[in-house]
Amino acid sequence: MPTLYVLRHGQTEYNLQKRVQGRCDSPLTALGIEQARAAGRWLAGRGVRFDRMCTSPLGRAVATLEVVREELLRAGAGDLPPIEPVDGLVERCYGEFEAGLQSDVPADLWDPGEALVPYGGEGSAALRERVVAAMTDVMGAPGVDVALAVCHGSATLQFKLAWEPYARCPQDVHLGNCCVLVYDYDPASGTFACEQIVNQ
Repeated sequence: MPTLYVLRHGQTEYNLQKRVQGRCDSPLTALGIEQARAAGRWLAGRGVRFDRMCTSPLGRAVATLEVVREELLRAGAGDLPPIEPVDGLVERCYGEFEAGLQSDVPADLWDPGEALVPYGGEGSAALRERVVAAMTDVMGAPGVDVALAVCHGSATLQFKLAWEPYARCPQDVHLGNCCVLVYDYDPASGTFACEQIVNQ
């Protein structure tokens, strides 16, 4: 069965400062780079061979995938597909709370429902629909059996929540920086089943 690996980006400066990232960006910390290396080593240890390597176009996600790619190449993964930015994998917009303190957001940061829409943010329903469509497109390309998608905390959570009824592993798991979620994809039904969640 086709397999999708979803990877959250590594720790950033804004993560340390407890600032809202959303569509704004912040560089990876030294720990974030090491988290990405650990994720790359974990993937290499599984002998994964990717047909597609996709990422949110935001810098923290692209940088994470670049480090993962380096680790896979170092481990002798051979030819790897190019990095593909996918707009649908971008983090939710937090509207006027972008770059501000997380404590100023008047709702749960990762799952605020529709509470941020009046402030110019993206609601959870729209985010869930967008990220599910993007992941489905990633897996639906011809010849794709195994794919990697680098994403963000809130976007990854909404994707996970969308498919919890199909999950085959515990879902009440913290999605730390560079966690990996492993999904089986059923092309016939267009459904994803989570097989494993690994925190680095």
